[in-house]
Amino acid sequence: EGGVDLQGYQLDMQILPDGPKSDVDFSEILNAIQEMAKDVNILFDELEAVNSPCKDDDSLLHPGNLTSTSDDASRLEAGGEVRVYDFFKNIILDPDGKCRIDYILVYRKSNPQTEKREVFERNIRAEGLQMEKESSLINSDIIFVKLHAPWEVLGRYAEQMNVRMPFRRKIYYLPRRYKFMSRIDKQISRFRRWLPKKPMRLDKETLPDLEENDCYTAPFSQQRIHHFIIHNKDTFFNNATRSRIVHHILQRIKYEEGKNKIGLNRLLTNGSYEAAFPLHEGSYRSKNSIRTHGAENHRHLLYECWASWGVWYKYQPLDLVRRYFGEKIGLYFAWLGWYTGMLFPAAFIGLFVFLYGVVTLDHCQVSKEVCQATDIIMCPVCDKYCPFMRLSDSCVYAKVTHLFDNGATVFFAVFMAVWATVFLEFWKRRRAVIAYDWDLIDWEEEEEEIRPQFEAKYSKKERMNPISGKPEPYQAFADKCSRLIVSASGIFFMICVVIAAVFGIVIYRVVTVSTFAAFKWALIRNNSQVATTGTAVCINFCIIMLLNVLYEKVALLLTNLEQPRTESEWENSFTLKMFLFQFVNLNSSTFYIAFFLGRFTGHPGAYLRLINRWRLEECHPSGCLIDLCMQMGIIMVLKQTWNNFMELGYPLIQNWWTRRKVRQEHGSERKIRFPQWEKDYNLQPMNAYGLFDEYLEMILQFGFTTIFVAAFPLAPLLALLNNIIEIRLDAYKFVTQWRRPLASRAKDIGIWYGILEGIGILSVITNAFVIAITSDFIPRLVYAYKYGPCAGQGEAGQKCMVGYVNASLSVFRISDFENRSEPESDGSEFSGTPLKYCRYRDYRDSPHSLVPYGYTLQFWHVLAARLAFIIVFEHLVFCIKHLISYLIPDLPKDLRDRMRREKYLIQEMMYEAELERLQKERKERKKNGKAHHNEWP
Repeated sequence: EGGVDLQGYQLDMQILPDGPKSDVDFSEILNAIQEMAKDVNILFDELEAVNSPCKDDDSLLHPGNLTSTSDDASRLEAGGEVRVYDFFKNIILDPDGKCRIDYILVYRKSNPQTEKREVFERNIRAEGLQMEKESSLINSDIIFVKLHAPWEVLGRYAEQMNVRMPFRRKIYYLPRRYKFMSRIDKQISRFRRWLPKKPMRLDKETLPDLEENDCYTAPFSQQRIHHFIIHNKDTFFNNATRSRIVHHILQRIKYEEGKNKIGLNRLLTNGSYEAAFPLHEGSYRSKNSIRTHGAENHRHLLYECWASWGVWYKYQPLDLVRRYFGEKIGLYFAWLGWYTGMLFPAAFIGLFVFLYGVVTLDHCQVSKEVCQATDIIMCPVCDKYCPFMRLSDSCVYAKVTHLFDNGATVFFAVFMAVWATVFLEFWKRRRAVIAYDWDLIDWEEEEEEIRPQFEAKYSKKERMNPISGKPEPYQAFADKCSRLIVSASGIFFMICVVIAAVFGIVIYRVVTVSTFAAFKWALIRNNSQVATTGTAVCINFCIIMLLNVLYEKVALLLTNLEQPRTESEWENSFTLKMFLFQFVNLNSSTFYIAFFLGRFTGHPGAYLRLINRWRLEECHPSGCLIDLCMQMGIIMVLKQTWNNFMELGYPLIQNWWTRRKVRQEHGSERKIRFPQWEKDYNLQPMNAYGLFDEYLEMILQFGFTTIFVAAFPLAPLLALLNNIIEIRLDAYKFVTQWRRPLASRAKDIGIWYGILEGIGILSVITNAFVIAITSDFIPRLVYAYKYGPCAGQGEAGQKCMVGYVNASLSVFRISDFENRSEPESDGSEFSGTPLKYCRYRDYRDSPHSLVPYGYTLQFWHVLAARLAFIIVFEHLVFCIKHLISYLIPDLPKDLRDRMRREKYLIQEMMYEAELERLQKERKERKKNGKAHHNEWP
């Protein structure tokens, strides 16, 4: 009921189910419609279309120039039987009009699936949804179907879906404060006036009043609609909720006869529709400043307050992100922001460890001895072409090693193990607060639909669902086990492929060392080991990126082979496979360098060889840690740079290319005339796997940050810098480069939390082995307490490390070299006479002892100390982790109290609201004279 403004023609009318009132001139309405039909985009849904045979309903199709002809009005007039009620019920206006476009379907007229689509659209109208079709301005073969859900449909399905809506403003309970505490608060508030305002917080005046966050909510009910805060029915359900309800309806509409011929997803799979998406809320840019004119829409507001690079230092507007994109995407950005914030202390401590190494570099006795050891000649590191070298030539590498391997390294490794536990435990608390604020505490996922592929495969075997009591397809236990065995075999085979790739890198390193040692450029010849490591890391990175493409296809094949029953089972299975593949692919070479490089090479005169041909690579005279640092640094920087380019650069290039084609075909002046649905269609769709790629990138980074952090303390700092950029890159991508994803709900980050816990446990073990085996921390400790100048005194300072370098090197007689290992040079360039002895890193007896080149007692002491350190370190850190997990509750105490109080207040409010309604009804009955004497008081 009301006035309808049609291009200045005000028609006061009453829309009734039985038609217009008798005093309304029907011809006057038709004349007004004929006058405005040239400028307004409206749809006349003829009654014959509902009962017409299966055909492509071109009568509902606009020609694409955003104007209608008056033929529609003349057809309406000629029909004579069409009522005003039916006519106005089917009008769909653009977002600037009175009705909202809640969902967009896209198909091509040339698509052969016409019959299925027509049945589907007929059933859409039967559900009460209103629709309109319009052709594309770029390609007339592309058709857009615009859907609108009226209030009645929204209310009916919101009640079925248990959508929680606001019904009463929150009453915040302030605990009683003592006078003494109040005085302290006043003094603190006075002091804060002199401090600058928090620059990281967003301006509250810029953000809209998100009413649902300040209200108690309850599942929507049409019977109790008077309890809910409804200022305007058009805005009561926000755009994300409206789109979610429409998508819920579309997933349950049949398109063909048969119990499994149902749902939009199947039509997208068989190609009946090309795309389906909700609309963005207008443009993300504006000619006017947001500070002076305000935001034009939520998308514009998100761009200015979240996706813009100028606000990189501010907190994220998570409530607005949740309102626009839904809880699932909001939880991802909440987790990413929490992870980034927790990286600050880790990055600070890691930088402190690095700076501690810089400050103590001049006082390090080991690096001093290496730099001053001009008389110690080291044995060649490869066969024939590698020359003898002075130990002092590795002075720079010894100093760089001290920057990462110093006295603070063990403390940092323990700190990072504890940090990982604290991060996960406090994230559980943070997630609980978010779940409370977003009404996810009592939310449970509805019974999932069975995947179409599962139904098609096992439709012949059925059994009763214990929950719904309906028959459903059933997969036999033997069939499931056989498929899992085949899938596990495929996983094992792909891991073997990774090991083969690492083996190829090992062979490359072995062969290239000799090649670089004989290189004509002195710079490369003198730094053959560093050149070998650097090129091997770059080649390894290229292999990693190529294998990632293969792994995705293999994981997809194996997951489909398993035939998971539901989408969540499919997603979990695919996630585990992809994470396992990429984790092994990314870290296999790092594990080799950390725990195998230089460990099984033998000794001069008795080298171990691959295929009895290639001598295994040795560590640098300054140790293997420098190789591990280079591996981690290069891989982290290159992978993060590549990921950021693929996340933002690739969609930017694709969208630019699409706009360029449009400008070439239609001219640049047509660009601003595109409707919102066509602009969104030309954007890139969200990844087919949802947030999988975003989570996987961050989880792999978390592994790099924790697993080998003892060897590379700057890893948290690099991760922090990357994540600050990553948040804004992802925000910019979601707001500007991607179509608007469907808002979906979730209570947590899903299976990724269990993967994070597994990485935290693995990090404790790997860091223990890195400190004990890869670094020289344990050999130095054993020398200081057992063999050094301070032996037996209980001291371990720098003065106790005098002579450590000489004690860690063994002597080899050059005449004992194998023929194929004997160097071309005799070493006469050092002393003028051929060398008789050279030194190498190991704890072995001299060639003149009873057992030449046998292990010394110091070797066994160091080995025992390493094993003892691993056991003590692991047990100590695990005890600390479990203690922290026990002491930190999953729910904050104030949140638990708020939940209890809210439950109590909701019961009181519902009782009061019902009582108020009954009193109003009683007064109305008394006022109308319908009161009875026997009424209850």
